[in-house]
Amino acid sequence: MIWFPSSSPFLRQMRLPLRAFHTFRSLFSQKQTTNPQRRGLGGAAMRLVQFCRHGDRGGIRVGVELGEGLGVVDLKAFDPTMPSTVRELLEMGDQGLERAQRAMTCGQSVVEHSDIWLLSPVLAPEKVVCVGINYRDHCLEQNVPIPNEPVIFNKFPSAITGPYDDITLPSESQEVDWEVELAFVIGRRGKHIKEEDALSYVAGFTVANDFSARDWQMKRNGNQWLLGKTFDSFCPLGPALVTTDAVQDPHNLGIRCLVNGETVQSSNTDQMIFKTATLVAWVSKFVTLTPGDVFLTGTPPGVGVFRTPPVFLKKGDVVECQIDQLGSIINRVV
Repeated sequence: MIWFPSSSPFLRQMRLPLRAFHTFRSLFSQKQTTNPQRRGLGGAAMRLVQFCRHGDRGGIRVGVELGEGLGVVDLKAFDPTMPSTVRELLEMGDQGLERAQRAMTCGQSVVEHSDIWLLSPVLAPEKVVCVGINYRDHCLEQNVPIPNEPVIFNKFPSAITGPYDDITLPSESQEVDWEVELAFVIGRRGKHIKEEDALSYVAGFTVANDFSARDWQMKRNGNQWLLGKTFDSFCPLGPALVTTDAVQDPHNLGIRCLVNGETVQSSNTDQMIFKTATLVAWVSKFVTLTPGDVFLTGTPPGVGVFRTPPVFLKKGDVVECQIDQLGSIINRVV
C-alpha cells in the first residue's frame, strides 16, 4: 500500500489501484523491441522513482521499482555514491543509468511501498515545456484547425507536485479543469537537435495532469495561457519515470482521465499531431534542452470547459490520470 502525506487523509485511506502497476509483469517479462532510432539513454528498461521514507520529508531518494509487490531498490542505500535525485542521475548520462540497472539486477537495499511516500519523478527541472492543441480528436472537440507547427507554452517548475498529492483550488479561479497528458523527460543536453536523433535525448515517459484555470487562460491577462496553467500544484507527475527502452511505443498508448470514478477522457496517444521526436527537435531550435527538462505533450478530448454545460472541479473531487504501461496518478482537490 502506498503511503500518502498527512495533508491527504482521504487518499491515505485508499489502496493504490492495481492498474497503476498492472503493466509491471508485461514490462519485465516481455522482450523489448530495440530500434536504434528510438534507443534511450543507457539502453536500460527501468521505472525510476523519487521518494521519501516515513518521517524523513527532507530526505529525497532515488529508487528503481522492481515490479508489482516487489518494492523499490533504494539506490543511495545500495551505493552511497549514487545521487539523491533523478535529475542528478540523468546528468551522469549512460553511466548513471547503467549503475541504477546494476542495482535493480542485484535486488538489494529494497524498501516496501508501504514505507515510502512517492514524489514527482522530477523535481525542480530547469524547464517545463507544454504543448497545446496537440491531439486531432481534441481539435475536433474545439472545432479548431489542426496546427501547422507546435503550439508551445510553459508552466513554472513550482507547479510540479507528486503523483498522489492534493491539488489546491486557488481562490483566484472558479474554473479549474483537468487535462491528462503524456509527459517525457530530457536525458541529455542538446541544441538544434535533428529529428532523427531526437529520441536519443529522451530519458523516459511519465503521466501528467495539466490542471488549468480556464478563466485565467481564456478570459483574463490578455488570453495568455501562463498564469492559468501555473498555479501551485497544477502539474502532478508520476508515478515513475519509465525509461524509453521500457515503453514499446509511446505513440500507441491508451490515455484516460477519471473524475470521481467517471471516465471523462479516453483516447490514444496515436492521436498526437506532433510526436516526441518532432517536439524535441522543434523546441531545441529555440532553447538548449538540459537533463530533467519536462515536456507535457497535450491532452485528448473530454476536458470540462468544452462540455455542455461546462464542468469544473470542486473541493473533494478526486482526479485519476492513467496511461497504459506508465501507471496512474491520483490527486484530490482541496
